[in-house]
Amino acid sequence: MSSVMKASTAGASSSAPVAHNAVPPPPTTSATRSSRIAPHSHIKGLGLNPEGYAATDSSGFVGQVEAREACGVVVDLVKSRKFSGRALLLVGPPGTGKTALALAISQELGAKVPFCPMVGSEVYSTEVKKTEVLAEAFRRAIGLRIKETKEVYEGEVTELTPTESENPLSGYGKTVSHVIVGLKTVRGTKQLRLDPSIYEAILKEKIQVGDVIYVEANTGAVKRVGRSDAYASSYDLESETYVPLPKGDVHKRKELVQDVTLGDLDAANARPQGGQDIMSVMGSLVKSGRTEITEKLRREVNRVVKGYVDQGVAEVVPGVVFIDEVHMLDIECFTYLNALLESPMAPTVVLATNRGNALVRGTTDIYAPHGIPVDLLDRCLIVRTSPYDKDAISKVVQLRANVEGLKLGDGVLDRLATKGSESSLRYALQLLTPASILSNISGRKQIELEDIDEMGELFLDAKTSADIIGKHQDGEAS
Repeated sequence: MSSVMKASTAGASSSAPVAHNAVPPPPTTSATRSSRIAPHSHIKGLGLNPEGYAATDSSGFVGQVEAREACGVVVDLVKSRKFSGRALLLVGPPGTGKTALALAISQELGAKVPFCPMVGSEVYSTEVKKTEVLAEAFRRAIGLRIKETKEVYEGEVTELTPTESENPLSGYGKTVSHVIVGLKTVRGTKQLRLDPSIYEAILKEKIQVGDVIYVEANTGAVKRVGRSDAYASSYDLESETYVPLPKGDVHKRKELVQDVTLGDLDAANARPQGGQDIMSVMGSLVKSGRTEITEKLRREVNRVVKGYVDQGVAEVVPGVVFIDEVHMLDIECFTYLNALLESPMAPTVVLATNRGNALVRGTTDIYAPHGIPVDLLDRCLIVRTSPYDKDAISKVVQLRANVEGLKLGDGVLDRLATKGSESSLRYALQLLTPASILSNISGRKQIELEDIDEMGELFLDAKTSADIIGKHQDGEAS
């Protein structure tokens, strides 16, 4: 270890030049951070009580009581490991909560469970085979939680000073002889004198003063944990993960938990980039272009993973694969799906469609329910979602308004619910944010009826726009 790293006290290296000393930024009240509000950010789970019955409105869900209770049974089957070889099929009109149900199932299975959504049309790529796209999605939905106890140096970076010396191989230029890194925890500080190879890893991780890092004592591997929360009020170009100042001493023994997926391991081994640990490898992956993973490589990765699991170092965390618009897959993909479902490490598979009887893509004469071959349908538990009535639409709109921090004036909620029942729930929800922008421009703090009416004139629903085009075409024909 001495050849890689030497630790000294904070005042031992006074002769070395000290640069980049960190000074916490002054607190500011004007700097505000707003996180992106996703379409399903209000969904926190299925909203079931301990007996498995759905509350009317709970965990962000409104209505769909029977579908939520059915999904709760599926969650219990998955947790008891009795759902292997099967899939869940959600059927219902657009905008009835199929994607929300799939996300809620993932959340009910536990924190950090991989959730890999895709659309059926994604398989039609010009770069890789259709079956390869499906295989990648399944591998990304299988997590691996690696636990190791290691001797590390951990803390907030207070100093990062490379020391240069003359290049012994050439009379021109200089080379980094070592790097001085200062680390700070709640209990104290320590100054480390590190090997130049570790400095290269620091540059790859893009570590700077104010970041919280740990350095493995035995290997010299460097991992960036996040940005110190002392800098949370400063302006950053990119959103950061802020973490508290580590407790205890800088030098400690720590249990490290790394969550990766089999897809990450496949990609890292297919295109190694010279990182020092598994997270560094994946963090430096080149994302331009796609490379097909051979079945031989996947078997080798599975063999290594099985060894980790047998040693108790890691555990497999099956996630959820959600394939929306599954009727867009063709007969070749459906055949491959049957094989993937029978895999010993298959994740939970949730399919969704809004079609009735339809032609199976890739064939000319095979019609089947939902455009899915019967042999795959026999493996599925089918759950139906129902259209929302006006009262349910009103509750969903109010819920989204609360999530987005919008205030609704008198009669606005009823007007939006009426528009949603006449056209679709999604159309009513899409009017919320534009109407709030209009109300702000007008100097109002809440959305009024006139804002909704003006948005209804500017943005048409599908039925109205189709009628307008239809009348225009009829006028041209006459």
